[in-house]
Amino acid sequence: MFLINGREQEMLAASDRAIQFGDGCFTTARIQAGNVTFLTAHLRRLRDACEKLMLAFQDWSVLEEEMVRLARDHDSGVLKVIITRGSGGRGYSAAACHSPSRILRVSDYPAHYSRWREEGIRLAPSPVRLGRNPHLAGIKHLNRLEQVLIRTHLEQTEAEEALVLDSDGWLTECCAANLFWRKGSTVFTPRLDHAGVKGIMREHCIAMLASSSFRVTEVNATPDALVDADEVLICNALMPLVPVRACDDLTWTSRALYDFLAPLCEHSISS
Repeated sequence: MFLINGREQEMLAASDRAIQFGDGCFTTARIQAGNVTFLTAHLRRLRDACEKLMLAFQDWSVLEEEMVRLARDHDSGVLKVIITRGSGGRGYSAAACHSPSRILRVSDYPAHYSRWREEGIRLAPSPVRLGRNPHLAGIKHLNRLEQVLIRTHLEQTEAEEALVLDSDGWLTECCAANLFWRKGSTVFTPRLDHAGVKGIMREHCIAMLASSSFRVTEVNATPDALVDADEVLICNALMPLVPVRACDDLTWTSRALYDFLAPLCEHSISS
């Protein structure tokens, strides 16, 4: 069941701009022990996205209360929150849109994440590339057709996640996760100022690495950068951290970075 504008229902107006144009944003949070993990960060992400999309959502206190209330009855789960511009306007114009919609839903926590963390995963290079757009880069807007196509191609392989480039050929992210790789004590992660999503767990990992013996740097790099990597891992707010064991003919066995970050990610989630 969905909670749409405070009511338990599954019906959204066909005129809502989320349906018409993918006009809105979302975030996906982990529920642990009845709490929304990284609640403040998820709300900040939605605020930032609404500001960038010029979406005049104001019911932040109501939304936060609903998020907390829905999570309270679940020991574990996934909470997805969508904000749309609502209905109104003619064509692309949003001038007559005055009532944004909020949509919340709780679903089961993916059981396979624990196995991924233990065994590691394989990446498959995606034939679908992300378009470069500095205005939309970083945020989780509702236009996810690129990810749908990436996932569709991924499901035709034996891999668990996709290695995704942007339209200029730079490493960017996975289908639903951010990417890190390590060479010695230096940790690299793709720059996301033209494409990709600045994930909450990515930002958390960067903050944790800033006060460690590792040095983290955001770079423009081609897939060849992974050839010399000692270790590769991916992250998102749900996993939260998963080691990568292979991509095509490349393999990695080291878990030095994973062993350092994983307890910090889990500790933060459970606190």
